[in-house]
Amino acid sequence: MANVRVVAAEAIGQVLRGRSLSAVLPKYSQKVADNDQALFKEMCFGTLRWYPQLQAIVNHLMSKPIKDKEREIQALLACGIYQLMHMRVADHAAINETVAATVKLKRLWAKGLVNAVLRNFQRQQQQIADKLSNRPEYATAHPQWLANRLKAAWPEQAEEILQSNNLQAPMCLRVNASRCSRDDYLQLLADAKIGASATQYSDCGIWLDKPQEVTELPGFADGLVSVQDESAQLAASLLDVQPGHLVLDACCAPGGKTCHILESEPKLATLTSIDLEQSRLERCKQNLLRLDLQANLIAADVGAIDQWWDNNSFDRILLDAPCSASGVIRRHPDIKLLRKDSDIENLSKIQAELLEKVWKTLRKGSMLIYATCSVLPQENDQVVAQFLATNNDASSIKIEADWGITTDFGRQIFPSAKGGDGFYYSRLQKNS
Repeated sequence: MANVRVVAAEAIGQVLRGRSLSAVLPKYSQKVADNDQALFKEMCFGTLRWYPQLQAIVNHLMSKPIKDKEREIQALLACGIYQLMHMRVADHAAINETVAATVKLKRLWAKGLVNAVLRNFQRQQQQIADKLSNRPEYATAHPQWLANRLKAAWPEQAEEILQSNNLQAPMCLRVNASRCSRDDYLQLLADAKIGASATQYSDCGIWLDKPQEVTELPGFADGLVSVQDESAQLAASLLDVQPGHLVLDACCAPGGKTCHILESEPKLATLTSIDLEQSRLERCKQNLLRLDLQANLIAADVGAIDQWWDNNSFDRILLDAPCSASGVIRRHPDIKLLRKDSDIENLSKIQAELLEKVWKTLRKGSMLIYATCSVLPQENDQVVAQFLATNNDASSIKIEADWGITTDFGRQIFPSAKGGDGFYYSRLQKNS
C-alpha cells in the first residue's frame, strides 16, 4: 500500500486542478491501507477545510509561488502545515514524513523546499499568526469573496456561519418511520453502545455522538435507518404528501429526499425522481433497493420537460435546485476551492429557469417546495422574488416553524456546530 501522505497530496492535488473531493476520494482511498484510512481522510478533509488559511501561510513563507503544474507539492505543503497546526502528530514525525513524501512523489527538487518551509513555520508559528491575523482568508479560512458575501447578507450570523463551516460535520440519521419508531431505534443504538440523541426539529432524526461506519449501525442493511442531515429531513414534512398524490422530486440524487418522501407516505400514486446523470441515479437505485421502495427514476435535464413529462400534472413538486452548496461546506470543504464569485450569478439564472419550467408541470391548487443547500440570498429569496413577480398564478405560503429564521419568501437555516446544515426552503402554491 502507498504512503498515506503521498496519496493525500495526490488526492488534494486533483481538487486543486478542479475535481471534487467526492469524485477523487474512492480511487485514492483504495491505495491506502485499512489502518491508515482514518488518517488519510482527516488529512484530505482537514487540509481542504483550512486550505485558504494554510495557503496564506505558505505564501508568506515563500519568496515566490510554486508553479501551477506542481499541484501535489502545493498540496503537500498545506498538508504538512495542517498536521503541525491541527493534528496530534509529533512535529518531527509530521515534518520528516512530509519531506519524505517528496521523494516518493518523484519531486526530489522539492525536498529541501518542503523541509525549509515546514521548519520555518514550526519556529515562527506565533509570529506568522500575528502578521496574518488581519488578512480575511487567513482569519476566516474562506475565500475572501465568500466571506464578503456572507457578511453582507447576514451581518449578525456571518461569524457563526464561518466558524461552523470550519468544523467537522456531525453524523445524522433518519429513522425509517414505516419500519421503526425513533425511540425504538435509539434503544437499538444504546444496546450497541453507540451514543446518540434525538434531533430537535426533525421527528425522525438522530444525532450520533461520533461518526460510525454504516455497517456498524443496527438494521442499516435492512432499511431501518439512513444517513441524512437534519436540515435535509425537513423537506418531506414541508411537502405534505397525501395518499394518491403524483409527486416529482426534481434534481433528486443521491436520493435521500426521494426515499424519505416514500417512507412518509407509502400510498402515493407515483413518485418521479429526475437527475441529469445516470451515474448519479445509481446511488438512488441503491438506496431504494436497500429500503425496499420504488420510484420512477429518469435520467434527464429536468428543465427539458418535453423530454420526460407525460402531461399528467403533479400534486407536489420538490425542486432541490443546483446551487453553490454554501450551506454544506463543513461536509464538502473543497467547495472553498472549487466555487468562484461569478458562479453565484450563473447558478441563480439556472435556478430561475428550472423553477419557471418545472412550474408548468404542477397542478392548479397544488404546491411546490423550492429548496437549496445554500445560505446566499441570491440563490434563495431573490430567485423566488423574481419568480413571483413574473408569475401571476404563484403565491408564497408562509412556513410556520421553529427552525431557521423567517425570510421574505421562506425560511433560512444556518449551519451550526450542534445542528443541521445550511438550507433554504420556500413554499409556493399554484393558484386555481
